[in-house]
Amino acid sequence: MIRLFRHYVPASLVVLALSEFLIFFLAIYIGVEIRFIYQETDASSSVRPLFPKAVLFAVVMLSAMTSMGLYWRNSHMSMPEMLHKLTLGFAAGIIAMLILFYAFPAALIGRGALAISLLTAFLGILIARSFYYFFADHDALKRRLLVFGAGERASQLEQELNKGGMAPGFKIIGFIQTPGQPVKVDKGNVITANTPLIETVKRHQVHEIVIALDERREYFPVREILDCKMNGVQITDITNFLEQRTSKIRLDTIHPSTFIFADGYSHAVLASYGKRMLDVSASLALLAVSWPVMVLTAMAIILESGGKGTIFYRQERVGRHGEPFDVLKFRSMRMDAEKDGMAQWASKDDDRVTRVGRIIRKYRIDELPQLLNVLKGDMSFVGPRPERPSFVEELSSKIPYYGLRHKVNPGITGWAQICYPYGSSDQDALEKLQYDLYYIKNYSLWFDFLILAQTVYAVLSGRGGR
Repeated sequence: MIRLFRHYVPASLVVLALSEFLIFFLAIYIGVEIRFIYQETDASSSVRPLFPKAVLFAVVMLSAMTSMGLYWRNSHMSMPEMLHKLTLGFAAGIIAMLILFYAFPAALIGRGALAISLLTAFLGILIARSFYYFFADHDALKRRLLVFGAGERASQLEQELNKGGMAPGFKIIGFIQTPGQPVKVDKGNVITANTPLIETVKRHQVHEIVIALDERREYFPVREILDCKMNGVQITDITNFLEQRTSKIRLDTIHPSTFIFADGYSHAVLASYGKRMLDVSASLALLAVSWPVMVLTAMAIILESGGKGTIFYRQERVGRHGEPFDVLKFRSMRMDAEKDGMAQWASKDDDRVTRVGRIIRKYRIDELPQLLNVLKGDMSFVGPRPERPSFVEELSSKIPYYGLRHKVNPGITGWAQICYPYGSSDQDALEKLQYDLYYIKNYSLWFDFLILAQTVYAVLSGRGGR
């Protein structure tokens, strides 16, 4: 794993992104050379210098592909799915390039050269992805892990692995059972500790040991672990390993002292002028391009309700430091959705949602008025989803550390929203909190940009809407 701007990214994905950046960069040179190859004079001189244009093209196309989820931490997908996302990414990139050409005519390289460059890049990306999927799945190139422990904590790692929510690139050799510890993992994967640990490591060619003991005070072979470390084996605590591989912080693996001594958390909590500038600029930009959609949505709500209902819906939510504020949304439910006055989770196929509401909720259009909350300062563009006071009170009593998510501004979108589907239960709230804590711990402006880019695909695909 590589940590870029405080966010953990699989090394294989970094290599893939750099390779594809190079493909896009070279595609411009290839496109221009092929387009003007039969010209008697150097007609290509009108589009030179190519270097800045190639860099611009590579940055725009790579950003478009990121927005389509092609650099997701668990990026293995079927060929039809990959082609679908790749096509959407190229379509988004072409639209962005055409807008840039219109705004900055000096960036033009010609329609013919651009078409050839796009075709070259598309074929190059297909080849690069094919190699990536083949080699990334090859056991010989995976990190070989040995889990020291076979109890409850080790089983948490096994559960995450079985769910398929972990970044690829490793293979678990087995679990070491320690004296007096019950086995909670698949017994077929347990390695009996009847030889020195270093011998087991050498025999199985282990690259990394993950410490997953339920209780270290009873048994922890310091000398054996240190011997392995001195022989070049990486030693990782299960909390850090799961954080890096799942991009969330498992609450059942941490202690209160983890929050005190761990690197991070303060970056998101402290006031950031950069984040505020991003909030304001992103909100104004989105308002500038989405106002026609907002007008049409308002008209549709009026027509469906016969002019009897309200267009907007105000609802009290909990903001930073637990301060309440009114969030503004397009009304997507009947006027009597909560006629008994009790707050309710939105369920799948909720009969309180109107016909227009189903569409605008699926594609997050109902949340566009929250841009005004961002401009006001009640919310950020990126952050934990704001919840209602009654839900917060209930969840805080059931879920440890739930109040930590209120140390930062809530957001329209966030890490939890793009990583986990819409939640309507206490367990869903727990899962989303783990992603929120990861975001707070590893916050950076680059992380915000990454979340914003990946929100595009979440909106287009309707992921997480209900």
